[in-house]
Amino acid sequence: MAGSHLGLIFFTFFVFLTSIPSLSAAGSDAPTVYDVLPKYGLPSGLLPDSVLDYTLSSDGQFVVHLAKPCYIHFDYLVYYHKTITGKLEYGSITDLDGIEVQKLFLWFDVKEIRVDLPPSDNIYFQVGFINKKLDIDQFKTIHSCQDNALATSLGSWKRILELPPPIGDIQMLITE
Repeated sequence: MAGSHLGLIFFTFFVFLTSIPSLSAAGSDAPTVYDVLPKYGLPSGLLPDSVLDYTLSSDGQFVVHLAKPCYIHFDYLVYYHKTITGKLEYGSITDLDGIEVQKLFLWFDVKEIRVDLPPSDNIYFQVGFINKKLDIDQFKTIHSCQDNALATSLGSWKRILELPPPIGDIQMLITE
């Protein structure tokens, strides 16, 4: 009799575990987070290439774990915390936590990401009370994480610091 109770408890526990409504990237057959984002109408390049695992529950709540915090330079410098959370719905991520963007030497939390429905060439980022529209093409490929902000913005600073040609060269180009 005690053996049948133990079997019933084990069976109930097994059914409970298998009925938990979530996806996890830990299984080898599970889709990657880069596969899941396009199924929700979002570009796969919203997250860096260093995702270790993620969970996505049936109500859209998700948690993404990166190997380490890092930076990527899009139109703006973006900082990714080691853990990113939010709610995934078709065409948007709301209640976002773990992504920041730099604007004029200040860092701001990205609270929401959304795309137009039907899809267009734009993606929108809510930073505080400001919505910023960007070209979606820069988020279609998955970017590599950089360990520091200096490494990612070096190319941008190099273009800013390049000196214009001397005045004589400009005048020669105009008269030719």
